[in-house]
Amino acid sequence: MSTAELAKMANKIRQRDLRAVFEAGAGHVGGEMSVIDLLTVLYFKILQIDPKRPTDPLRDRFVLSKGHSALALYITLSEKGFFPPSNIGTFLQHHSALNGHPNRVKVPGIETNTGPLGHGLPIAAGMATAAKLNEETWRTFVITGDGEMQEGSNWEAIMYSAQANLDNLTLIIDHNRLQQGSRLSETVNIAPLAQKLESFGWATEEIDGHNYEEIETALSLAKVIPNQPKCIIAHTHKGHGISFMSDEVAWHHKVPSEEQYLKALAELKEAAK
Repeated sequence: MSTAELAKMANKIRQRDLRAVFEAGAGHVGGEMSVIDLLTVLYFKILQIDPKRPTDPLRDRFVLSKGHSALALYITLSEKGFFPPSNIGTFLQHHSALNGHPNRVKVPGIETNTGPLGHGLPIAAGMATAAKLNEETWRTFVITGDGEMQEGSNWEAIMYSAQANLDNLTLIIDHNRLQQGSRLSETVNIAPLAQKLESFGWATEEIDGHNYEEIETALSLAKVIPNQPKCIIAHTHKGHGISFMSDEVAWHHKVPSEEQYLKALAELKEAAK
């Protein structure tokens, strides 16, 4: 995909995400909007995966550690061809496979269940270790929220990954500066993140998490440093693409009214022109 095609796909995913949250009456629309550009580049430019062979042992792995943003991942997977896009209409319905958090048993393309924060990076480190032990070249990527980086389990995984020279592991931190209920700076402020990761032996890079070219370059194999795990701090905006949601903490899991839904949808459609 070209940069213009990536932008068109991300906008399509945003519109579908917004509608699904509105129809379901639940969701985490703010954090989904902040991560959609990252997911779009990963699935349509970077990950070596085949929707027809979702369990190919040599596929790249992706873990969405901030599992409450599952809807954005579901829509991305459906657009990639892992399951029909029409399935998105079942989001959060009784007996639907598309729960509020990812389930690897129910949804093709999901590598591991996530939801409790701080679990995705340790699991991804285990995946990357398996590739090393088997002398295989597939890569592992994981996205965490910045508030999630307050969890101690992440820092244990960070120490281990550097010690194990996991240069096949890439951590992407969705740094939107907001978490449930408040700003990161008002809770446990772990910023600046890059210096902390570097002190643990990681290669780090800070990017605009809504710039497709910067995302693609940072994730490319050419940017891997031998024997060092990679951390990309992606500066993003919660509610990105929708004026009244952008950088507003209330939209962590707020559901738009019909008036708000129509206003947001109109903005996204205008941006797609």
